[in-house]
Amino acid sequence: SEAKSGRTDLIFLIRFRHCCLLRNQRCVLAYLYDRLLRIRALRWEYGSVLPNTIQFHMSAEEVEWFNQYKKSLATYMRSVGGEEGLDLTQDIKPPKSLYIEVRCLRDYGEFEIDDGTTVLLKKNSQHFLPRWKCEQLIRQGVLEHILS
Repeated sequence: SEAKSGRTDLIFLIRFRHCCLLRNQRCVLAYLYDRLLRIRALRWEYGSVLPNTIQFHMSAEEVEWFNQYKKSLATYMRSVGGEEGLDLTQDIKPPKSLYIEVRCLRDYGEFEIDDGTTVLLKKNSQHFLPRWKCEQLIRQGVLEHILS
């Protein structure tokens, strides 16, 4: 109001303050966008269930955004690829072989393979399993890929 009444020396300060506010707004938006990109990457890395240690550091709005992204990705994967859908989260890196040797890092219980065989995953047991079936368990930390 003083600048409108004729004090022209305040116009520079008002413009400077306005530019600072706009810069701060751009910085906050860039930070939030970067967080959303990282949360989206977590869905591809860990699957549909986040570990508690990661979820602890997220706000309620970020958890809600993650759940919405998870639902929309699942809807899209069901709509593509026929009756069963297409799991886009499998084989993020091209496989060198169809079967891999894995070691169980903790007790998991029974694990069924597509041919109907059941494998008991106990701590420190080693198995030769199809890559696409155990890739999700490797990301969750249940299995460890043994490299020869």
